[in-house]
Amino acid sequence: MKIITSVALAALTLSASNLIEKTKEAGLKPIPSSKTELMKLIDNPKNHITDEKVELGKKLYFDPRLSKSGLISCNFCHNLSEGGDDGVSAAIGHKWTANPHHLNSPTVYNAVFFDAQFWDGRDKDLEAQAQGPMQAAPEMSATPEHVEKVVTSMPEYVSEFQNAYGKDVKITFEKVTDTIGLFERTLVTPSVYDDYLNGDDKAMTSAQKNGLETFIDKGCASCHNGIALGQSMNAMNVTATYKYQNVGDFKGDANGMVKVPTLRNITQTAPYFHNGQIWSLKEAIVEMGRIQLGTKITDKEVSSIEEFLKALDGRKTDIVVPQLPASTDKTPKPSMN
Repeated sequence: MKIITSVALAALTLSASNLIEKTKEAGLKPIPSSKTELMKLIDNPKNHITDEKVELGKKLYFDPRLSKSGLISCNFCHNLSEGGDDGVSAAIGHKWTANPHHLNSPTVYNAVFFDAQFWDGRDKDLEAQAQGPMQAAPEMSATPEHVEKVVTSMPEYVSEFQNAYGKDVKITFEKVTDTIGLFERTLVTPSVYDDYLNGDDKAMTSAQKNGLETFIDKGCASCHNGIALGQSMNAMNVTATYKYQNVGDFKGDANGMVKVPTLRNITQTAPYFHNGQIWSLKEAIVEMGRIQLGTKITDKEVSSIEEFLKALDGRKTDIVVPQLPASTDKTPKPSMN
């Protein structure tokens, strides 16, 4: 009996080892369990992460006064209380304006692992990305001058910038967005999937492991790979045309390439696709198989893949909503024009 048990355990161990190896060979990588190793991946060598900068960045992230209307903060479209997005098909901004290209807000969680930001990949990092929505007329509709005036009008903000960057810091629009980007770099959500790939064989259920194997075997990992399970630019409509392609006018970058969205916390980030037209995760899986892989994914395979995707629901750091500095007579007044 002991011999049978030992053999069975050895077989299970070998199977687990094989799946982990298969996963890594497919280009999937875990979030490191070591804080030191994680910091190597998320830190900005030009502006190192510190507690003071992160706390300041969090305040700026939640401050709606950076927008022209005084109503829209970064958190408005990238809500950290749920999936890090806004849960609507097309982003809504200044004067309740829907995104003119009918683009869906991507999640900010784990965005640090992306090779490029925005659906067309036009910015290389979170610091550069933070500048876009602030200045976009259908989003926060602010100018760099407005943002600088808001921040410098409040002594508490000035003091916090000096504490984070030194007494001689010049508070510019770029310094504000760099600090927001630094906070966003810390929004990482490791899950049982990472625990499994980092050596804990019991972290994922059998159904989730089977789903991971199905995910790889069907070819999903050919695009959804890396730490974010989707972080680079890739072609869309490879084998067929997305059935809602005519909603909005987005066609990708100059080469027709589209950023592959992360699958982390995917159960919390509906609706799906760049124009947010699919609300069911099952339907999204089937559609991706049709237009990207040229294959029909069966109901059994869909259910299996969906079980794996549940293993990507991550552990989010508790975010305490910050108390913001009081406005002063010098703080720009809100405008809906």
